[in-house]
Amino acid sequence: MAAATRTAEITPFLWFDGRAEEAADFYTYIFPGARKLDAMRSAGSGPWPEGTVVTVGFEIGGTCYTAFNGGPGFPFTQAFSLVVHCADQTEIDYYWEKLSAGGAEIQCGWLKDKFGMHWQIVPEKIFDLIKHPKAMEAMMHMVKLDIAALESAAKP
Repeated sequence: MAAATRTAEITPFLWFDGRAEEAADFYTYIFPGARKLDAMRSAGSGPWPEGTVVTVGFEIGGTCYTAFNGGPGFPFTQAFSLVVHCADQTEIDYYWEKLSAGGAEIQCGWLKDKFGMHWQIVPEKIFDLIKHPKAMEAMMHMVKLDIAALESAAKP
């Protein structure tokens, strides 16, 4: 008899320095169909004053996230990023503009938003494109990705 298996539900838990609700509002505004789910407010216990938002649940693209007002102790790094797979250059341009506002453009389709979260804004077929050495080389010189330039570089 096989042992019963259970599939665990996994929710990314994102630590913010007092801006969890603002971040959830920002992300749900940018992504079509995204929505805030719930918020837990402090009852006055712990380090949060009564009524302060402690966590905010939100959903983007069918994935639920929890934003936590944990304080300044643990800023985001590039060791964790969220990848947005875009159908075309218009989508890349849209997400790049919205998510980089108040943040920083990095390289190779990476940016850091105004909350310090790192994002990769890439074409849906990024891995097919960059398996070609010339396309990989082209990407290494880009900040925001240019699909036409990557496709051109991927041609034999």
